[in-house]
This record gives sequence, structure tokens and C-alpha cells, in this order.
Amino acid sequence: MEGALTARDRVGVQDLVLLEAHTSETALLDNLRKRFHENLIYTYIGTLLVSLNPYKELDTYSKKHMDTYMGVNFFELPPHIYALADNVFRTMLSEFNNHFILISGESGAGKTETSKKVLQYYAVSCPNTSLLDNVRDRLLLSNPVLEAFGNAKTLKNDNSSRFGKYMDIQFDHQVGAVGGHILSYLLEKSRVVHQNHGERNFHIFYQLVAGGDDELLRWLGLERNCQNYSYLVQGDCAKVTSINDKSNWKIVRSALSIIEFSEKDVEQLFAIIASVLHLGNVKFATDALGYAVLKNVPELHWLSTVRLNIQLLRVKRCLQVYSPFAVDHALYARDALAKAIYGRTFNWLVNKVNESLANKDSSRKTVIGLLDIYGFEVFHVNSFEQFCINYCNEKLQQLFIQLTLKSEQEEYQMEGIEWEPVPYFNNKIICDLVEEKHRGIISVLDEECLRPGEATDLTFLEKLEEKMGGHPHFVTHKLADQKTRKTMQRGDFRLLHYAGEVTYCVVGFLDKNNDLLYRNVKEVMRQSKNTIIKHCFPYTEPDSKKRPETVVTQFKGSLAGLTDVLMSKEPWYVRCIKPNDGKKAGRFDDVLVRHQVKYLGLMEHLRVRRAGFAYRRKYDIFLARYKPLCPSTWPKWKGSASEGVLCLVKHLGYKPNEYKMGRTKIFIRHPKTLFATEDAFELCKHDLGGLSFCLFIKAINTDFYSYKTVKKLFTRDKRPDAFVKRCRFIKGFMMRNQPACSDNTEYLAFVRQNYLTRLKGNLPKTLLDKNSWPTPPPIMQEVRGTLPFYLRFYYTSMLQFKALTSSMFKGKKENYPFSVCQPFQDTRISTFFEKLVYSVPLVKYDRNGFRPRLRQLILTQAAVYLVEEAKIKQRIDFNSLKGVSVSNLSDNFLIVHVVYDETKQKGDLILQCDYLFEALTKLSHIGNKESCIKVVQGSVRFDIQPGREGFIDFKSGQESMIYRSKNGHLMVVRMNGESAVGCI
Repeated sequence: MEGALTARDRVGVQDLVLLEAHTSETALLDNLRKRFHENLIYTYIGTLLVSLNPYKELDTYSKKHMDTYMGVNFFELPPHIYALADNVFRTMLSEFNNHFILISGESGAGKTETSKKVLQYYAVSCPNTSLLDNVRDRLLLSNPVLEAFGNAKTLKNDNSSRFGKYMDIQFDHQVGAVGGHILSYLLEKSRVVHQNHGERNFHIFYQLVAGGDDELLRWLGLERNCQNYSYLVQGDCAKVTSINDKSNWKIVRSALSIIEFSEKDVEQLFAIIASVLHLGNVKFATDALGYAVLKNVPELHWLSTVRLNIQLLRVKRCLQVYSPFAVDHALYARDALAKAIYGRTFNWLVNKVNESLANKDSSRKTVIGLLDIYGFEVFHVNSFEQFCINYCNEKLQQLFIQLTLKSEQEEYQMEGIEWEPVPYFNNKIICDLVEEKHRGIISVLDEECLRPGEATDLTFLEKLEEKMGGHPHFVTHKLADQKTRKTMQRGDFRLLHYAGEVTYCVVGFLDKNNDLLYRNVKEVMRQSKNTIIKHCFPYTEPDSKKRPETVVTQFKGSLAGLTDVLMSKEPWYVRCIKPNDGKKAGRFDDVLVRHQVKYLGLMEHLRVRRAGFAYRRKYDIFLARYKPLCPSTWPKWKGSASEGVLCLVKHLGYKPNEYKMGRTKIFIRHPKTLFATEDAFELCKHDLGGLSFCLFIKAINTDFYSYKTVKKLFTRDKRPDAFVKRCRFIKGFMMRNQPACSDNTEYLAFVRQNYLTRLKGNLPKTLLDKNSWPTPPPIMQEVRGTLPFYLRFYYTSMLQFKALTSSMFKGKKENYPFSVCQPFQDTRISTFFEKLVYSVPLVKYDRNGFRPRLRQLILTQAAVYLVEEAKIKQRIDFNSLKGVSVSNLSDNFLIVHVVYDETKQKGDLILQCDYLFEALTKLSHIGNKESCIKVVQGSVRFDIQPGREGFIDFKSGQESMIYRSKNGHLMVVRMNGESAVGCI
């Protein structure tokens, strides 16, 4: 909420789930407009963040703002990209699993800037060491480098990403950013040789010409004038006032050094960029027989002697090809070479950046992925590139709907709340239209590209009409009605995407999809003495007569791989919206925003989130905020949080149909119910303000903390519920000399932390000289008296368990070292069990379908129990426990093998436990089963039932995944220490 009701009327609600008219698209737009005009560019839909591009600088991204959002509950403060980034980070820490943030929106909506903000937040919030600072700098500076080589000015955006980028940020067990990895998708290589009017080539060309020093340009044979290069002026806008190429050149040049590009690498990289410009100026004339012959010798000289380091004769043969061609064919070969050189160099650049970001430690790590990929595009003329980009957006939309519905339904089921099905547009019909085998547009396109005979763009269109005729989402000029024909050319086809209609011109589809490079051109490139060129055109590349995969087929495969990567992680979403086409601050175009709201699926997402309930919050958070509203819960509630919330809502007069009590959360059906509670809370704060002030005055008259210290504690927290925490702090201070209790526990913890923080910067030179230590507060002196007993207990008990773990796993299992520093506990679940010796939560996988189920493992002196809540699902006597198998990799799987001496025995157990080493150590100690625990490599056989066996395969891979493979085995993939590069 944005405070009181009057504030909500002015600036709207900060979570669209709280809209009263949640089915109205107009109400949603009105809310976004209100917030936009108040410079509140962020709005939630549950945990989804909607971001409007303000087209101006806002003062909400400082270090101070980062600190404000660090460690704060997601909904406590106004919506912000930092809030989402922090919540992802803290969820990763608490659950120790992988996440990704999908940043989507059309070109110019602010996706790239949003991605930068997330990276900057993690760079600041992570621990600081010289190693981590180095990794942080490389992560941040990889952006300007990849933008220079992969971004360009388009009609809609001056810094449009012309490739898709997925970046993994890797964190170690101490939550430091220790590495990263980048995957790139579908670089728009055609931009190298052709730009539409009002557009530019990739930034790096203009940066080099404008910013390169005179000596460098002289060595490269370049002039400081973009008008002299054919590949830079086709869009007729080489100079753009909003882009400072000279300044950006300095940033890129500095970034390359920090990312550890050697001077030789940099020199040869810019030699290649110059060679592309020289290639664009190569001209052909027609000889007497009508064949193409090379004209300008100066360009050939620069290509052969300096830039590519290939003999002049070989360069001529490369460009003229060995068989005679007409001029237009020769120009096609020249442009194909320029695109190939730039495209392969870009892949080399991504690989080089990945080498710099690689995590040298192969131990277990968690990952947050950032997907900044091209948004849905509709231009006046849409070609092959827009077709691929919009197909990509269809796939991501399909994934978005699947994951959103899945996660929402799972939350309702976990909380025991009845789920109401939500109608939504399933765009599978469009995805099938594009990618279906033997029938989809991609199959038809590939068939035309690969078939013998005279295939053209128009024959491709004819085949589409033949196979797609009658499809509700496909139309051409020939298939359209009279009215629609007036809006289409004869060479067009139109697709009705989930985001709206897009008309594609088929001209160039076959050439761009083939992207063929003549074999002799490859042979000449291999003669280059430029090491980057030699790397990009390796001798190991096959030169068989079999045609390589087409561009769209490669892209389809890459998207499938990306989908698998994303499905293995927990999703978070940022939907970026462009408020107007003119890039003007303060202008909100209703028609344009409405269109984006529609194709970004915001209404569908809102309907899913409002499937019955507008608001849900954990009991402890809800109670902590609103407990002053009920005499029974204020100032301290003695029972459980759920009982406190129930007492609170009954006091507030909630009707039975207005809320539901889940297992861990309260669900409130209508926004007005929550708003009434929030407004009552606002009034209540003023009534309690006098008490807070009196306690504050009493506190500063103490001898333990100065006025300055206490005032700082009181004034630095501006959150609405901060006064409750202040009162609790003062009360704890007043009871500081009494025995530890619920009223002073937090204060005493603060005293200890404060003392240790001050001690860190003032350690005595001689540790054994007790007189040189700062005087500790009383609570610390009490701890000192109990220290010898604690040490005796630790060495006689804890170290014995740690030694037992070492004997079983040291040097055998990869992630064992990271369990050493974690103290073992006797229980990790709160369920009471008679004569319980050890308990821990885990996941059990079905033996047949491998479906995961939440369970608790409980050990007694006699048996192993598998429990679901209070119900015993399986009991295994230690005498019936035949053995336990674990892999040698960094997964947390254990397979419990049992003896079938009981008719009711179900089979072996497949379990996954976050506290693997602790649990197995306890099991081996309690049941005397140390010799039964085996660390194996490869696969583990298990018994589904007597006489029927199954297998679990363990391997290393690019991403951590768990899935059922085609052979019926359970496949457990743990992430490689050094990920492979996956670029097109």
C-alpha cells in the first residue's frame, strides 16, 4: 500500500492484485497512469514487477536506495527492481536453489537498463573481497562490451539489443558472486551489410571511427568519417545526437582491459572490425563477358596486408570466387563473408568474456539467471529477423503461462485452499503453427531451402498457402478476403500472434535462413595470420557436402535448450512497458500501453493471481504489522502466529467468506477488506505515537547508549511498522538486566552484535592480554563463564560426528568440504515424535513416475521413518536396511536399499536431502551402518519392487536438472564447474 486511502486515490495501488475492478483492463491502465505521473514507474502483480520506462533520470537507484531494500520483506516498501532482486537473492539463500529473472517487453521499453540495475544491485550487496570485487567488475563491464558489438539504433530504440542474452550469475556457499556465464542467441548479422532508413549498424563501428586515436585509425586504414563507408550510411543516420560514440568508445576500451583481453586480442579484434568496413567498400565491375571483376585495389590492400593478414591473390580469389559470377552474385558473396566474419567474431567475443567470468571453483554453487531478450517487434516491413524474434516471444509467453499457472496452483494446494480454474489464451496453437514437425512454417521454410531446383521466396509462400490455408492464425494476400487484401502485398503473409497481427514480407527469407558461405571462402580465411580469424574458421570445421543446419533450425534448437534451462529454475518476471513512441518523459499513450498490457499477458497474470483471493501473506508478517489493532495481540502475542492472526481478524470483524486460513498464510478475498485494515492501522499509529515518544525520552537518559546512538536507531527506519520495532527495542532495553525472556531477547542480541562489530575494528594487539580488551556488556560476560563447558561439549560430541562424516565422504564426494563448517543439529523439523533421535525435511521421489513429494525423515533408536505431516508413510527397521548409495557428484540424492523380508515392504527409497552429510552421519551412528554407505559413480540401481528394478543416472552438465529421461531412468544433472559455451 502507498499509505492512507487518500494516497491510494492519488497514486493508485502498488499491487494490481489489490484492484477492486481486477477484471477491467481500463482500471489497470488507469492505475498505471496514476503511478507513472507520480514518477512511480514500478507496480507489482503479486511478485511480478511491471516497469514503465520514464525516459528520464530518477533518483531512486543510489547506494542509499540499495541499502533501504536490502533484507526487507518484499511487500514492505514501494515496488522497485531492487526489491525483486533482493527477494530473489534471499530466496536463493534460504532454499539453496536456482532462480532466473525473465525481463521482457518491446524494443525501447527499458529491458537492458533493468538488467543493468539487477547486476549493479548484486555487485553492491554481495560480500567484498579482492577476488569478489574482480568478478563484480567483470560482470558489470561485460555489459558495455556486449552492447557495443550486439546493440544498434533502430527506429524504436537507440540502444536496441540485436541478440538475445541469458546470463548466469554464480554464487558460492558464502553468498559471494564468484562467476558468470553468458549464452547468446540469434545475432542479427544482416544488420552488418544492410540497415533500414533511420537505423544504424552495430555501435562498435561508429565508436571505432569516432573514438579511435589517430594512430590506430591510420594503422587500420580508416578515416574519421562514417560517410566514407558503405556499411555505415545506408540508414542515413550515422550521427545521432542522443548517442556519444566517442565517450562510449572509451568505456568499451577500458572494459576490454579489465575483462582481461590482451593487447594483441584487442588489436586483432579491431583489425577485424576494420576489415568489415573495408569489405563493404569493395566494388565490382562487369567485364566483356558480363562477369564480375574486382575494382578498387586500395581496399584489397588493407584487407590483405594488415587486417586479415592474407595474401592479396588469395583475397581476390576469395571475393571473386573460383567460378565466374554476375555482379549481383559477387556482391552477395562479399556480404555473406562480411556477415560470417562479424557473426563468428561475436561468438568468439562471448566465449572470451565467459573465460574471464568463469568460476574457478567447481564446488556446489547456486545461480540467478538474467534473461534479457528481444521484445516482440512490429515494423513497417517485417522480415526473417522479426519472424524469429516473435517466435521466440511466443515460446517465452507459453513458458510464462505454464509456470505462472503451475506455481499459483501449487501454492493453493500447499496451503490447502481450493483452486478455481482460470480461463486464459493458450498460445500453443501459434507455437505449433510455427514449429510443428513436417507442417509448421519452419519445416516448410527448411524444405524450400534444402530442396533441389529453383526455390525462391515466392515458392516458399506458395507452399505456406498450400499447407496453412484455413488456419485461423495465418493469412496471405491470396487467402484473404477483399478488405484484408487491401492491407497486404502479394509477397506477404500475416500471423495472428498472441500480441496481435504481424505482416511479414517473404523477400530474403531463403537467403537469410541458408546463410551459406562458399567453401573456398572458408579455405582462404584459414590462411589468415589473425589468430581470432583462425579461431573462427578452424580446420576442424567439416567441409562435407552435407549442408549445415539452417539458421531457423539452429535457433529453434537453442530455444528448446533455453526452455530446458529455465524450467529447471524458479521463475521471476519483470514486464517492461514503453509509455510512448516519442521517448518523451511524462507522456502516457493509452493506446500504446493498452496494446503492450495485452501482449505481455498482464491481465491473464492478474486473473491467475486473483483466482479467489486478492492478498496472501505469511502469518508472522501479517501479525507483526497489524497486531496493534487488537488488545489480545498487542503488544505481545503468546501463542502461535496462526492463532494470533485468527484472533486478530475475528476482532476486526472479518466475515467467514472474506478470508481463508491456509497452512502458513492468511488469504484475503477482497482488496476493500485489506484497505479497511490498513486505514485502521494508520489511525492506530497516531494513538501509539505518544507512548513511543515517552519511551524514547526515557531511553536516552541511560548510561549504556548515547543520545546519538539511540536517535540513529529511531530515525533511520521509515517503514510504516517501524514504530512497533522501536517500542520493542526500548522495552528490551528497560528489561536488559532481567533474565532472558521474549521481551528482551532481541535487544540482548543487538547488544552482542553491536559489541562484536565495534570489537572488529578495535582488536587488542595481544589476544591473551585480557586487560587490553574493550569492556564487554554484562550479557557477554555471562557467556564467557559458560564457555569452557561449551567447548568440552563441542569437542566430545560435535567433533566426533564430524570425524565420522570425514571417514565416510572425505575425498569421495565433491561437495563434502562445504559441510565441514555447518554444525550438525539433532532435528531440523518441528514435528514432535516419541523417542525421536534425529529428524530432517527432505523430498521423496516415486519409484515409477519419479514425482517429488515433501516428507520428513525421522530416526529413532530402532528404525527409520518416512513421515508426511503427522502420518507415518513408511517404517524401515535398521535390520532391514541393506545399504545407502550416494553419487560422487555434488547432488544431494541418497538411495536407501531395503531387505524384502516383509510382505508390506514397498521397495527402495529415492530421497533428496539438503542436509545429506548430517543425515547420513546420524543414520550411520544411530543404526551402526557406516559400512553400508557407498559412494558410487555413474548410475545407481534400485528395486521398484521385488523382481523389478530401476536406475538413476548421475552426470555433470551445464545446468542442474532433475527429469525422467527417454530410457525411463531418473536423470540427475549437477552443474559443471566450467560451463560450456552455447552460442549460435
